[in-house]
Amino acid sequence: QVQLVESGGGLVQAGGSLRLSCVASGRAINPYAMGWFRQAPGKEREFVAGVVWHGGRTVYGDSVKGRFTISRDNFNNTVSLPMNSLKSEDTAVYYCAQGRSSYSPNLQPDTDFGSWGQGTQVTVSS
Repeated sequence: QVQLVESGGGLVQAGGSLRLSCVASGRAINPYAMGWFRQAPGKEREFVAGVVWHGGRTVYGDSVKGRFTISRDNFNNTVSLPMNSLKSEDTAVYYCAQGRSSYSPNLQPDTDFGSWGQGTQVTVSS
């Protein structure tokens, strides 16, 4: 069983940047897909970004394309999400997630992720 711990959240002004990190223990992140999701108060969980196990393919939610970048460090069991040009609508709890199946090329938000961290709060003030 993997344990995922997110960090890097905080309060930032609109237009600013934050960098989220996720450290895994108990099970290596390789060779699983990794992803970031977020949930704002009163809203459903939203897919933010995902990266396949080898790092060669990434997928982003439409609302963060061009502003967020997901990357993984398989050696150090970490996943990062630098976030730039933050907007008030980016305010949410951000969760790190691990894919269900090893060596899977899939990044379907609804079906391919099965382990979650506790989340880190990101608040963007306008």
